[in-house]
Amino acid sequence: MKSLNDYVAVYKEQLQKGEILIAYNELVKFVMRLRTDFMKNLSDQYTFAGILHGYMDYTYFYYSNAFLKSKKLKFGLVLNHLEMRFEVWLLGNTLPIQKKYWELLKSTKWHKDTEEMPKYSIIEAVLVVHPDFNDLNTLAKQIETKMIRVSEEIVACLRNDLEVKKKI
Repeated sequence: MKSLNDYVAVYKEQLQKGEILIAYNELVKFVMRLRTDFMKNLSDQYTFAGILHGYMDYTYFYYSNAFLKSKKLKFGLVLNHLEMRFEVWLLGNTLPIQKKYWELLKSTKWHKDTEEMPKYSIIEAVLVVHPDFNDLNTLAKQIETKMIRVSEEIVACLRNDLEVKKKI
């Protein structure tokens, strides 16, 4: 088994090559650009929070609206570095909220191949599987279009399921 010093030596070696630093910084800049563009284009639909960095695994920002806030929910636009794809996550403000909505939504199309609740979210919907980072303008439009569509579908599903539950 490797020691932490062994892993740190490999990490340092890779960083010194410079390519990982460049790629990571450019990816984060792109997510920052998306957030800025969405704040300009979608401020009538959503409010946006700041950029958050995972442990080199996720870069994301939260966005929400009055309906989601009233249910203690929010969305995250996520760059999944491990899979190198963009996703929308539905999240609860607390783990009990996430578990409650997981139970409500676990039979929806977003969980057709899922038996267990995701580690960090209620829903993880993939937007772009193979992003083309050589054409950032087209990629940004693609992400925005799909993000809006998926977000609206999830909110509609939440509204519908909540209405059904009220009548029972």
